[in-house]
This record gives sequence, structure tokens and C-alpha cells, in this order.
Amino acid sequence: MTPTDSDKNPDKRTRDKPDNYLENWIERQALTEVMIPIIGKWHRNNVRILLYGTPLMNLSVIEIMQLHRKVREVESNELSEYESSMMLAALDKLDVGPSQIDIGIMAAGYMFEDKGMEIDEFVQDQIKDVLGKHDPILDKSQDIVLFGFGRIGRLITRLLLEDSGAGETLKLKAVVTRQKTSNDLLKRAELMRKDSVHGRFKGTIRVDEEENSLIMNGNVIKFINSNDPGNIDYSKYGIKDALLIDNTGIASDEEGLSIHLENKEVKKVLLTAPVKGGLKNIVYGVNHDDINEEDTIIGAASCTTNAIVPLLSAIDNEFKISNGHVETVHSYTNDQNLIDNFHNKSRRGRAAALNMVITETGAAKAVAQVLPNLKGKLTANAIRVPTPNVSLAILKLYLENSTDLDKFNNFLRKTANHSILKDQVDLSVSNENVSSDFVGSRYAGVIDGQSTIVNDKNVIVYLWYDNEIGYCAQLLKVIKKMSGIKYKKLPNFL
Repeated sequence: MTPTDSDKNPDKRTRDKPDNYLENWIERQALTEVMIPIIGKWHRNNVRILLYGTPLMNLSVIEIMQLHRKVREVESNELSEYESSMMLAALDKLDVGPSQIDIGIMAAGYMFEDKGMEIDEFVQDQIKDVLGKHDPILDKSQDIVLFGFGRIGRLITRLLLEDSGAGETLKLKAVVTRQKTSNDLLKRAELMRKDSVHGRFKGTIRVDEEENSLIMNGNVIKFINSNDPGNIDYSKYGIKDALLIDNTGIASDEEGLSIHLENKEVKKVLLTAPVKGGLKNIVYGVNHDDINEEDTIIGAASCTTNAIVPLLSAIDNEFKISNGHVETVHSYTNDQNLIDNFHNKSRRGRAAALNMVITETGAAKAVAQVLPNLKGKLTANAIRVPTPNVSLAILKLYLENSTDLDKFNNFLRKTANHSILKDQVDLSVSNENVSSDFVGSRYAGVIDGQSTIVNDKNVIVYLWYDNEIGYCAQLLKVIKKMSGIKYKKLPNFL
């Protein structure tokens, strides 16, 4: 994907090659090492530092340097640790209130137009809206209860703990499970510590068997054994006005999910799957503003719906989709059998790790629920394949308005980096990427920029998505929306 003059990149400078690459690397590494404690300090003060939409908290020195490199490749600009570290150093001199501050976008803005200001003055001007303003994001922290502790439950726990800061916004207080053995707690701790796909948990876990609790990164999380979701006294555990996240998938309609609300300490329910019966399915970035205070049960749709809807929305807004087909090449899930055995659904009983399995998907119907203007315009199907994580959506679309490859690729790049969907949609420009390269991606979907096909009004887009952690990242955004958490996003030109 070659940038053109119409890209309007924020930085047209060229940087001379260093005389000594190793010395240059060591210097940038040292700058990043200085940045990390500043990022951590601000996080504990409820100021979230990002670089082109990616939160920097909990990233290593090398991961932050790799992120800078990715920005340079995708944006074709000269953003480096020199610029971002200066932004962060200037920020660290100021009295900043709760906010999200993107030092990458701010640095790019300074490189494009410094307005005749020195860096300190420029940074102060860009974040003036939160200077000296320390009103809390919430009057009191939001209690969270997880109902179930499977793949999604454990991964959303990772994200909740990572995002908790000093605990002033979200507090995971309890996990409800059905006891299976006498040493359940120890086994669940080990599953939390180690993950075959996503690696080790970045934190510490202490097991308190006497209190039936896990202490994760200093957060005391009570494990409640119950087979009756409507009869749990959460008040015994200091829980009040909780948001309950049901990740079991056992119930998906209002009748089944309302059982949770019979517990007086549960205020709202979020299902980590599509809800049925006219309840709202939310894809953050597209229809999250549909969430109202009076909504007590919300569905977060599916991983595939979250992956494709943001990009479909952007394409439809720009070019108008006449019709199309979505084919999802999806990693196998726990719903399938490890070896051939009986299954209620067709083909899913065959060994998941040995076969490609054609199966149905509700993606087209789900898209129509979130984007009513596409109702009846899309078909969809799915193929389950022998990989444990990361899926691929192939969008074959017929547009009302003609385009060409350069124009369409430029539109995709701007959508990923400079649109309101930049937190949902990412872009890869490598022609060597395969599915495992997207394990851990926290975007709803990542466009494979080298694979796009355009023929007048016919376009085909390949969209990778981590169907586990990418989906959980979307869940976290919905959780914050339902909890009333809203950060001021800076700089001002975001």
C-alpha cells in the first residue's frame, strides 16, 4: 500500500540515516526506558497515555519501540521515540486531570504545525481542557461481577485488571462459577496465570483458600460457587449496584438474563454474546450511543460482528454498499468436539483440530441489527478451521459508487488512523503476515492492506481479528459506557 500525495500525512520531513545504527537504537531505547515510569505514574492518577490509539501501560520497552516502528511504516512519517518522549516530558511538568492523551498524535501534530510554539507551550495548549481539573470520572467506582470464568471470562479479567489503575473506576469484585472439584480455586488460578494462546498473565496471583478468593494485582476477587444465578446474596461480599457480565452463554434472552436482576445488588447485565428478542446488541464505535441509562440488559454481539461492522459502516458511509457476501474463516471454538462425537449442529461434531468445517453464522443478520440500512443486502457463511485463535473475514462487496485501488486503499488507511473508528480498525501493510501475527491484537479488526482487490464497483477486503482478546477489548469499552465512564480524549484535534 503505497502512500500518495493525497494522503495528507502529518509529517513530510525526511530523517537522515544515522551514522551509527546501534548507537541510535541504544539512545531511543534509553528514552523509552525513561518513559515507562512516567506512563505508570499517570495511569495511577487516571491519566491514560496512548500512542496512535494504543494504550502504553504495561507495554515493555521493546513493545513501545515496535509500536513506534509500526506507526512509521503505516503512516510513512518520521515519528520516533525522540518526539514522543519530548511530548511526555512536557506533559509531566503539568497538573493534568483524568483523561486519555495520545502523545503520538500530538507529536505528529507538532511536526506538521507547531504554531510557532515551543514544545512545552504546544502541549499545554493541546491539553488545556484538563489542566487542573481533577473531578473524578465516577462518583464511586463501579462494582463488576463475572458470571462464568471461561475463555472470555479470564481474558476480560486480564483487561479489567490492567485498566483498573488505582481502582477509582472499575472494580472486579467477584466471579460466580459452578464448583466442579474440591480444588477448583487452585485450578482456576493456574488457568488465569497461564494461557496456551495469550501467554502468561502480566501480574501476580495469590490464592486465599480460606476466603475462597484470588488476589490478582492486589485486587481481592471473591469466587462464589452457585448453581442458582437468581439467588446469590452479593451484599455479603460488599457488592452494590453491580454490573454483571454473563460470559456463559447459557441464557441469551430477556427472560433468562433477567434472573440476574432478581439479586438486588445487580443493577445491569452485559451478555458477551448476541442477545435475542429485541434487546440491544452493541458494537462499540458504531452504535454505542444507543445505550441508555434505563437499559438493564445489553448484548455485545459476537466477535465476528464486532470485527466487520465498523469497517462495513465506514465503507457504506463513503461508497454505499449495494450488496455483498461475508465469509468468515474462523478458528475452532470450545463449542466443537476435539474428536468426532455427537453434536446438535451439523458438521460441528467432527474433530475441530483435523477438519475445515462449514457452518452457519448469524453475522449478516447481526449486521442488519446494528446497521439497519444494510438489512437484506448481505449474506454470510463460516468455515471453522484447525487454528485455536485469530479469524479472517472476507468482505466481498458491490458498491454503488465506483472507486479504484489507490483511492480505496487510501480510504482504508485514513479509516484506520484518522477516523472515529481508529480504535476499532487497524491496518497491516506487510505482505508476509499470517494469522498468528495477529494473536493479541486489541482491535476489532485489522485490514490486510496488501490483499485488497478493487474492480470498479467490486471490492474485496480481508480483515483479520483476534476473536478472543480483540473481542474482549470491545467488551471493555462497552463496560465503560454502561458504567458512565467517559474520558476526555486529547489532543484537541483528535
